[in-house]
Amino acid sequence: MNMLRKATHPIDPVFTKRWSARAFDPSPMPNEDLLTMIEAARWAPSAYNIQPWRFVYIQREDQRWSDYVNVLNPFNASWGKDASALIFVASDTLVDQEADDPVSSGYHSFDTGAAWAQLGLQATMLGYSAHAVAGVLFDEAKALIKMPDRFKLEIAIVVGKRAHPKKLPQDLQQREHPSNRMALGDISFNGHFPND
Repeated sequence: MNMLRKATHPIDPVFTKRWSARAFDPSPMPNEDLLTMIEAARWAPSAYNIQPWRFVYIQREDQRWSDYVNVLNPFNASWGKDASALIFVASDTLVDQEADDPVSSGYHSFDTGAAWAQLGLQATMLGYSAHAVAGVLFDEAKALIKMPDRFKLEIAIVVGKRAHPKKLPQDLQQREHPSNRMALGDISFNGHFPND
């Protein structure tokens, strides 16, 4: 599915193979596969090795599945309901110090993003699609997962095996393909931003 995606420098194929599908096969996922994805996230780098990421997950065979899907916004819930698992990703906004009160972290979101990227790549390597969504009813989701105040709910991740796009509404069928990326020269600069 990565025929549209061509790297300009030699990279591992997993990077162009990963994309965010919306058409999911509503089959159960082995718990071991889900935990393998989270295990990959666990090994992400973080400032001072704080490891601020936290993952709250639920699988579709859990009787509470619809409660968790319903804290996605209606658009994301409309296709996310067919996935195998849903993961809420939070980051710890505070850093505990040995003798002092916790202090604010300036890197929690950045580091947690690195963990999500590793989870997404591991999902691809296992034959799944992991689609991060910002369309979440954040207050309802935080209450549902009983998130402590010191954490920030960053994103939700919808995970499962891809299904044929025809199961989606017509407008989404047309979008159900890997997207391309900006050119390397548009995102990386030698020494300074270009003077436009």
